[in-house]
Amino acid sequence: MKTKDEYLNLFGVSSAQLRTLVAEGMKNGGDWCDLFFEDTSYSELVLRDGEVSSGGSHIDYGCGVRVLKGEKTGYAYAESTDIAALMTAARNASVIASAAGSGHGSAGKPYISKVSGRQDFYPMKEDWRQSEASRFVPVLQKLEAAIRAKDSSVHKVIAALSWQVSDILMYNSLGETTADTRPVGSLTTTVIFIRGGRTEMNNASKSFRAGVEIMSDSLVEELAEAVTSGMDERFEARRPKGGKMPVVMAAGASGILLHEAMGHAFEADFNRKGQSIFSDKMGCRVAAEGINIIDDATIPGNRGSINVDDEGIAGQKTYMVEDGILRSYLHDRISASFYGVAPTGNGRRESFRYNPIPRMRCTYMESGRDGSCEDLIASVRKGIFVDQFSNGEVKIGEGDFTFYVKSGRLIENGRLTMPVKDINIVGNGPKALADIVAVASDLKIDNSTWTCGKEQSALVSCGIPSVLVKSLTVGGE
Repeated sequence: MKTKDEYLNLFGVSSAQLRTLVAEGMKNGGDWCDLFFEDTSYSELVLRDGEVSSGGSHIDYGCGVRVLKGEKTGYAYAESTDIAALMTAARNASVIASAAGSGHGSAGKPYISKVSGRQDFYPMKEDWRQSEASRFVPVLQKLEAAIRAKDSSVHKVIAALSWQVSDILMYNSLGETTADTRPVGSLTTTVIFIRGGRTEMNNASKSFRAGVEIMSDSLVEELAEAVTSGMDERFEARRPKGGKMPVVMAAGASGILLHEAMGHAFEADFNRKGQSIFSDKMGCRVAAEGINIIDDATIPGNRGSINVDDEGIAGQKTYMVEDGILRSYLHDRISASFYGVAPTGNGRRESFRYNPIPRMRCTYMESGRDGSCEDLIASVRKGIFVDQFSNGEVKIGEGDFTFYVKSGRLIENGRLTMPVKDINIVGNGPKALADIVAVASDLKIDNSTWTCGKEQSALVSCGIPSVLVKSLTVGGE
């Protein structure tokens, strides 16, 4: 990691100027002011049919200023760190926070929580910014060749590599200075298959907070296998009869349902405003004994991990549900102040242009004690096994969700039979959580390119062991 002075030099500011900017932000009676400096470099290469068809890079650079006054929030940013531009942003944020009727309900002065020590969950062995883009073209070509070698029905391959590194500097009215360097590299592919006049499409991706060192032959092989496996079943798949039935969700990518249908409802801003179905459930049983649901910023190299959040709070591992009991929401400083608890390090923002809000990191359920996925399947007389979900919709207030099944099979008399497609899984988050009757011992974190949208985008990841939900609505024929 860089030293504090190196971050200050990067943004061309001094400690004295940081103090001056905060004083400007608070001069109209503000309770709190913080500064968020960002320098992000982003690059991408796209390969189509063996040739690089596009690529590009850009730099995002600037500073956001937030001022809180009572229940009001003022936010402004500058796409420059020239002191005059920064002073204007601080002045504007101060005026906005002081204006009658403005704001978004800050709930008073944020919780004070100093960062103790430094942690690094994503050290770069080799910095992306020190490598030429041309170096990665052979990686994309190797990925296409590996995909075509695995399946003769491959018609078209699109492969893309994107990488970014963000240098972040934060300062607030408590005098806390926090900094972080955040890398992320993502390798993705979309493949079109044609067999007997029928067309199917599949995609796969891998993403990590790490440096160039992730670009290995093993990563290429893993991605090629992921995008080609299961295609025989995909071409054979049919739409089954629908109805209410047990559903076994496979370990790994099925965790997106946990993220969407339950994780968002645990974010503290929804609960503070009474918009979440879990707003009055703190300390209550929401799942069976033995079920633990976690939001974790501390997994080395994970896409959702953060050393510190975007308010300067240390990244940490937070048990939302422990042994079936709701123990914690996901807090930023504001919601922590409202509830009188410590922040959980979930204050995140898309960039310096956005205000921080409670967001997930890596959300998953711990392994259970009910054997293997095969054991869960064997216990079901008639139901559905879901391998992967895709598009979904969730109503935070009611907890109702609908998810499209990307791949799965019927379960008949404890065995997997016909591959299925074109079905939706419909249910209610709290009820589905309460209806989990078995959890296997096979937790898998899915390292795909998950990006969460909630007013703004945030890098996240998810995971889950195989679980059996006793009843969900399957939308089929």
